[in-house]
Amino acid sequence: MTQPTAASAVSEQTARLAAEASLYRLAAALFGYPLAETQQALEDGRLHAALSSAWHTLTGDAWPALPPSASLDDMEVGYMATFVHGRRGKPRVALLGSAYDALLAGETPGGYMLNVQAFYRHFGLQAAQGDEGHLDEPDHLVSMLEFCALLCHLETQALNRQGDAAPYRRARRDFIARYLAPMLHAVKERHASAGNYGLDATLAHLIAVLPEWAERERARLETQVGPCPEPGSRAAASPNQAMWD
Repeated sequence: MTQPTAASAVSEQTARLAAEASLYRLAAALFGYPLAETQQALEDGRLHAALSSAWHTLTGDAWPALPPSASLDDMEVGYMATFVHGRRGKPRVALLGSAYDALLAGETPGGYMLNVQAFYRHFGLQAAQGDEGHLDEPDHLVSMLEFCALLCHLETQALNRQGDAAPYRRARRDFIARYLAPMLHAVKERHASAGNYGLDATLAHLIAVLPEWAERERARLETQVGPCPEPGSRAAASPNQAMWD
């Protein structure tokens, strides 16, 4: 049996990274406010095909064929009832990490957001303006997912130029461990207790399966670059900190 060459090993790694980035981006699109393009992609099967390809590459499992929302209006109603409306002006299932006391762990919401944003600043991301997206809410789940997709892209670039991919792996390991995985677990638990308010079936399935997948990703990254450090505090990393360099 021939041993894999360095080039084939890189090709295998970049193929997996492409699937990871795709899953992060697709999840971010679904957790964002429903758009006509998203509904159309669900109806014509393009979104299912993309999710199925990424999911099979990453897990070996099939992505279930789930019925799309009957219309964009139905998708919007389910999204609003789940993520925007609720009792006393609070959403039934918040998509902001700072809305969960368990995630704050004694921090103020502002401190929590600054710590999340420190990851973004370290890699040159700026807050979005106007309708550009959710980066003006650094602790929004969409922002977290998009950031992980960026780290996959940066890791791919490093591999393709035969550079050091470890800094991006360490950053993603730490971000998943400290923010993304806890956020996904919190959303899953809150959604399970809130009940079904007509959320699109594909998005509901993502809520169910992403937390465990994120934990497996963290564990896989730890086999590559070591375990996530146990910080004494969640002090924000400055752009000059060589934590991942």
